[in-house]
Amino acid sequence: MDHTVSKSSGPASSALGATANRAPASLAGCPVHDLKNRLRAVGLRPTRQRVALGWLLFARGDRHLTAETLFEEAQRARVPVSLATIYNTLNQFSHVGLLRQIAMDGTRSYFDTNVTDHHHFFIEGEEGLVDIPGHDLSVSNLPEPPEGMEIARVEVVVRLRKSGA
Repeated sequence: MDHTVSKSSGPASSALGATANRAPASLAGCPVHDLKNRLRAVGLRPTRQRVALGWLLFARGDRHLTAETLFEEAQRARVPVSLATIYNTLNQFSHVGLLRQIAMDGTRSYFDTNVTDHHHFFIEGEEGLVDIPGHDLSVSNLPEPPEGMEIARVEVVVRLRKSGA
């Protein structure tokens, strides 16, 4: 069995507005409106906190964050939110496919705003993730899944460290 994972463009923005499916022409292209519509499209109510955190998450393109990093960004942006709410929101966004959760060492999770098929370099010591385009890596000879199961996704994390370290 040969599984090649490919990468496509990042998730499209869409959200906000007076109605869930149709926005007044004056709001078309408004980032907040698009974000609210995006939340509604995946079954999440666009609360003030979700919209504020969504803006912090998605406004700067594809990136990898921890809950603690997002909490610090929210504090700097004066978004009144607890760390528990950050964790809940990140988990909700991951559950509906707006984010991808990457667990590292069982102690830290990163949340990726790029939900397309791709892999990661993990930079030890810097604790950072860098995308590996899916078309740059081929995964083959995967085992057959147990009866009644199917492979949902293959994730590869390649650990890096400075040479000579």
